[in-house]
Amino acid sequence: MESKPRMLVILDVITSLLFLTAVGMVFFYAPLEAVMGQVQRVFYFHVANAWVGMLGFMVAAISGIAYLRKGDRKWDIVGLSAIEISFVFFFTAIVSGSIWARGSWGTWWTWDPRLTTAAICELVYAAYFLLRQGIEDPDRRARFGAVYAILSFISVPLTFISIRIFRTIHPVIIGAGGSGAEGSFDMSPRMLHTFIFSLITFSIIFADLLWHRIRLGKLAEEAENLRLKTLQ
Repeated sequence: MESKPRMLVILDVITSLLFLTAVGMVFFYAPLEAVMGQVQRVFYFHVANAWVGMLGFMVAAISGIAYLRKGDRKWDIVGLSAIEISFVFFFTAIVSGSIWARGSWGTWWTWDPRLTTAAICELVYAAYFLLRQGIEDPDRRARFGAVYAILSFISVPLTFISIRIFRTIHPVIIGAGGSGAEGSFDMSPRMLHTFIFSLITFSIIFADLLWHRIRLGKLAEEAENLRLKTLQ
C-alpha cells in the first residue's frame, strides 16, 4: 500500500482544527436564539450536513458524466465515494433536523415539503447501493451506477427549492421563500459568521473524507481485479 500523501496528512490536521473551531463557535461565539433557545444551535451543523450531502451527490453526478464520456473506472470510484460519504451526512442532517423540529415545532417529524423531499432523496440514493450490489461485472456496474447517479441528482435541486415553491413551515435560510412560506429565521452577525464558517468547515471535511475514500476505493478495485483473475 502506498504511503499516505503529505498533503493529505496536512489536510487531516487542518480539518480537525477547523472542526474544533466550528464547535467552539457554535457553543461559545454564536448568541443564544431568543425564541428557540439552545436547540437552535443544532441548526449550524444541520445545514452544514445537508450541504455536504447535496455537494457529494453533485460530485457523483459529474463523475457519472465523466465516466460515461471516458470509460475510466477511476470516475466510478469517485462517484461511489462521494455518494457513500454524502449519504451519511444527509442522513445526519435529517436526524439533526428532527431534533431541531422537536424543540421548535413540538414534533419529531411532519410531512412538510422540505422533510418529505429530503426523505425521498435519501431513499433514492439508498437504492443506488442496492443497484450496485446486484451487478457483478465491474464495467457494467460502473455504467449503470453512473446513469443512476446522474438521474437521481434530480432529487437534490427538488429538495432545495421545495421550501421556495410550496407552503412550508421550514425556515428559508438562503434567498426568499414562496409566498405561502410560514417559516422564518433571522440571523445576527455572529450567527451568520458561525453559519458560514460551519459550511466552509464541513466542505473541507468532505474533501478530506473523499480523498481517504478514493484511496480506499482504489485498493478495493485492485483486490476485485485480483479476485476476477483467479476465477478465470
